Amino acid sequence: MQKAYETSRETATDHSCNAAMARELRNLIEARTAVVAVIGLGYVGLPLAMACANSGFRVIGLDVDPDKVSALLAGRSYIDAVESGGLAAAIACKGLDPTTDYARLAEADVAIICVPTPLSRNREPDLRFIERTAEAIAAHLRPGQLIILESTTYPGTTEEVLVPILERSGYLSGRDFFVGFSPEREDPGNASFRTQTIPKVVAGVGDDAADVVEAFYSGVVDKVVRVSSAATAEAVKITENIFRAVNVALVNELKVIFERMDIDVWEVIDAAATKPFGFMPFYPGPGLGGHCIPIDPFYLTWRAREFGVPTRFIELAGEINHAMPGHVVERLSESLDRFAGKSLGSSRILIVGVAYKKNVSDMRESPALRLLELCQARGADVRFHDPHVPLLPETREHPRLAGMRSEPLCDALVEGCDAVLIATDHDSIDYAILDRCARMVIDTRNAMGRRGLRNARIIKA
Repeated sequence: MQKAYETSRETATDHSCNAAMARELRNLIEARTAVVAVIGLGYVGLPLAMACANSGFRVIGLDVDPDKVSALLAGRSYIDAVESGGLAAAIACKGLDPTTDYARLAEADVAIICVPTPLSRNREPDLRFIERTAEAIAAHLRPGQLIILESTTYPGTTEEVLVPILERSGYLSGRDFFVGFSPEREDPGNASFRTQTIPKVVAGVGDDAADVVEAFYSGVVDKVVRVSSAATAEAVKITENIFRAVNVALVNELKVIFERMDIDVWEVIDAAATKPFGFMPFYPGPGLGGHCIPIDPFYLTWRAREFGVPTRFIELAGEINHAMPGHVVERLSESLDRFAGKSLGSSRILIVGVAYKKNVSDMRESPALRLLELCQARGADVRFHDPHVPLLPETREHPRLAGMRSEPLCDALVEGCDAVLIATDHDSIDYAILDRCARMVIDTRNAMGRRGLRNARIIKA
């Protein structure tokens, strides 16, 4: 009985200490004296770091890439969503302090993990970046810190992967430090929303952690949506991405069906979108790109296998979207044979737009890279033009394409090609040149039709 009483008293004391630490951290956050460390200064981390700095926090920006840190220290942004002028001002006033020195994590009151979560070659979750970052934090962890994971991952990662690594420090989550999860919702190229204006879903491992996470993001973004657990917040992000992947797969499949019926799928979707209820327009394309939509659904399929639950719908959507570059190249080949009397292997092809979406330079998982490879594999002489991507970067999946340069769009270039394939419909592309000079346009985005250009031979694919 005495032992039970002592255990109860220790638990009450621990909770009292936790609550006191939480209050102290909330006070630092509300006074803007809390130091924030953002780990991973990419498409998610850099806009978040700037949002925190603009909200009055002193931010330590951490990245393993010294070239990124050097660029930031010089006031040069490599992310479309972050203007160099605002970045330079934040650097000058020490609102943002970029570094590769992970020992500076000890200075932070709040540390936010924004590192990649790719798939392995076997399409299984690759959490090595999260694990390495957690190990770096654990080496400098101190009582009273808040650690937040923003990287997209499967439900359970925060509590089953992140927390155990942090606790190797000898400190315990909920007793000595706080842990939370808040999924990133960045949308590169979307001018209608900024980091501050996108509602933020938040959760904590325990009530005290959830309170602190909510308090922190309330000081950075306009609206915070608190959910019951870290696993729930992780599931929210996966659900958002699966929703888009499945609906894009649906319209991609409809496109193939309607092509056979000589029906314009874009006209169908635009007309259906006039219904004021019960319909949301999604549009087909040459495949899916970006980090989230092609990859994240497979995190759930992998996790679901542990519970013996099949994910046939999600996997089917992935198969349809993955097959679209092949479908586009077949349409290109058939059109060359039918209208030009040439094989793809003896043709010169210009691919217009290689970023994964319009008006950005982001190349992650871009289907245009697969289009380039498939055309080359068929023997075609392939060029590309993209005003946002002057040089193709080296990637694990497409190493042979590294170093290809964008060619200036002009009459001579277009006239010298047997076909132009529009893969990404950047607004800054001069489509009038394509309309005037192209022998054939394979349009995967309805870019020509939306601009009322009808003179060139246009094949929607």
